[in-house]
Amino acid sequence: MSNLESLSGPTPTDPIITARVEAIKQLARGLSDRVAVMDRALNIVYANEAAWAVGDRQDHDRHHAKCYEAFAQRTDPCGTCPAIKVFETPEVQCVSCSGNGDGTACGMHQAFPLTDQNGAVASMLVLFDKASNTRRSDLTSDTAAIPLTDCLGDLIGRSPIMQQLFEMTRLVADSSATVLIQGESGTGKELLAKTIHALSTRRDRPFVVVDCGALPETLLESELFGHVRGAFTGAVTNKRGLFEEADGGTIFLDEIADTTSTFQAKLLRVLQEGEIKPVGGTRAMKIHARVISASNKDLTDLVKAKTFRQDLYYRLAVLPLYLPALRERRDDIPLLTRHFVAASCARHHQSVRSVDDKTMRALCDAPWPGNVRQLQHYIERTVVTTTGRSLVCEDLVSHDAGAEESLRSASRGVVAQTERTRIVDALSKTAGNRLKAAKLLKISRASLYNKLRAYCID
Repeated sequence: MSNLESLSGPTPTDPIITARVEAIKQLARGLSDRVAVMDRALNIVYANEAAWAVGDRQDHDRHHAKCYEAFAQRTDPCGTCPAIKVFETPEVQCVSCSGNGDGTACGMHQAFPLTDQNGAVASMLVLFDKASNTRRSDLTSDTAAIPLTDCLGDLIGRSPIMQQLFEMTRLVADSSATVLIQGESGTGKELLAKTIHALSTRRDRPFVVVDCGALPETLLESELFGHVRGAFTGAVTNKRGLFEEADGGTIFLDEIADTTSTFQAKLLRVLQEGEIKPVGGTRAMKIHARVISASNKDLTDLVKAKTFRQDLYYRLAVLPLYLPALRERRDDIPLLTRHFVAASCARHHQSVRSVDDKTMRALCDAPWPGNVRQLQHYIERTVVTTTGRSLVCEDLVSHDAGAEESLRSASRGVVAQTERTRIVDALSKTAGNRLKAAKLLKISRASLYNKLRAYCID
């Protein structure tokens, strides 16, 4: 670490804040973008070299500098610091510091809350306007706007909350620190994990997915850490674990909240020591896989309820990211809908269909408890079950209780029609021989007879 970077402000005493600041140091070191962390009193806890480059103050003044002293060359605070809102409302803030209108603003662009072990916002991570990377005295009053993009990898969204997520994702991608992704089911947590991996220097190494909630504890341990021959009944050969498979790449631990306390203790040791020991083995091996975990439950609540280890939470949540529910980003629904319609039409060999205004309004007003995944499935089913140049699906997506049953009925009808067509085709190919048709369809003869009666096939 350079002398410039080592001259940071008061050292945080909270363990989770300390871990996050250390991770931010790893991320921001060498970046040309200006990055800083401030506490509630606007003391600079950390700033990278690019952030210090705008000031003319000597190194010995930086140790306890206030943000307005270092970044705006002021002796008193700015009239109103918009970034302070993160302490009042623990949300990501898009800020635009204007100082006191005298051209001495610091150039803050975004502020992200950093919570301590009690869930309180203790510090904030600040990103500066890209135009403020030069010395403030060389700037005009206009700042360069950061252009919006509609996607990052396979993530789609132009709403402010998604643009903020995109910016944080780019920031964390090249780090080796653990990332915790939280969000409701269907928001795209695995997609975000894949995007982080694809943007990192590990992109050419494996990306391994583990569904922690789908495996019992004993099998999960064997899957992750591997086992040696004879470790348990059925272990007839040595088996490489998924951590070893992901060596040099990324391992994604989905539904981490569904693991047992015993497994959590073993996972904590892996993260602390950077090594694994196969089940039944005596020798440990070093691994260099980056760990990204995800949960659709609030882990801080589980920590308070003592159903999730606090020390493991600190290890996993060094860099926490939150994926918003679809109802929190309704402005993105038209963009997502058009994308899913185009993709579904291509997949089912249809010409691209449009969505009329009435249908789009229905989609935008729907509650979407299943989030983006539910929207994607609704679009897919509607493309398959309807005809016409314009997509009409307001009858499938509405606020009444019968909407889901309507969708199920339409889906069952399509499945039945497809199955009937396959049976008729099999009978045609076998010249009406039902035994040969059953074999062709890979069903029993009795099952075929039942379906012939059900579908009224003579």
